[in-house]
Amino acid sequence: MYRTAVLETKLGTCPARRGKVRDVYDLGSTLLIVATDRISAFDWVLPTGIPDKGRVLTQLSLFWFRLLDVSNHLLTDELGNVDLPFDIRGQGLEGRCMLVRKTRVVPIECVVRGYLSGSGWKEYCTSGTVCGIPLPAGLVESARLPEPIFTPATKEEQGHDINISFEEMAGRLGRETAEELRRRSLDVYCRAAERAAQRGIIIADTKFEWGWFDDELILIDEVLTPDSSRFWPADQYQPGGGQPSFDKQFVRDWLETTGWDKNSPPPALPAEVVERTRAKYIEAYERLTGTSFAWKSTDGDS
Repeated sequence: MYRTAVLETKLGTCPARRGKVRDVYDLGSTLLIVATDRISAFDWVLPTGIPDKGRVLTQLSLFWFRLLDVSNHLLTDELGNVDLPFDIRGQGLEGRCMLVRKTRVVPIECVVRGYLSGSGWKEYCTSGTVCGIPLPAGLVESARLPEPIFTPATKEEQGHDINISFEEMAGRLGRETAEELRRRSLDVYCRAAERAAQRGIIIADTKFEWGWFDDELILIDEVLTPDSSRFWPADQYQPGGGQPSFDKQFVRDWLETTGWDKNSPPPALPAEVVERTRAKYIEAYERLTGTSFAWKSTDGDS
């Protein structure tokens, strides 16, 4: 089992950045990204992890990096062949680490939506737009859009990211950069959505992160995972309401039944919720990749 404290002892340092799920270690000219089994909901990291969740996120990101053939930050996931200041064997790190290039991170979430859901649906109900983009009247929740749309958002350290218009993004980054990010994000989404459709999964929306490496924009962080995307089973798709999904929606739904006020520390997850959530993540991986999930651990890693 991977424990954060074990790795910190071996590296002699705390993560350069600790996100809700990922720990990022600065190794000088490169970064080590470790995907933990932490899970968050309603802006809280829950006290119970989901076994193998970090491995699913890492392995699915690796799958997409290789399939899509897009310039990205990955150097290697085969850390046994890399000169590192620690040995990953026996530390629960197998399958959850990536050694990546350092980049200057673009401070905008590049969101692409093919279907009307989440915050996009809420805005549409109020104004008939999503991030300022007018949409046809009469659309229902989860409706497929006439064509995918690019809807950027700010990166917030605390709380939810904030949707912004493309014009605001262009004002922050420059129009040329904004248009290039829009073009690339739509291209990656459309190609991934086509692959997913062949495997019986709808990618309703997803968010990408990009960074500058030298003078090139490259894809970074995780990509097209259940944490960064809405994956819906195509054979159960019924527009007009919420959809079953391959992500942590099951956790959110359970939390809503507990009476938790969302302002105090969240409750621990029962074993049934943990196992069903783990199964959802693994099913998404296996459907999309067409391969069996290689790890069969039983304990959540922190």
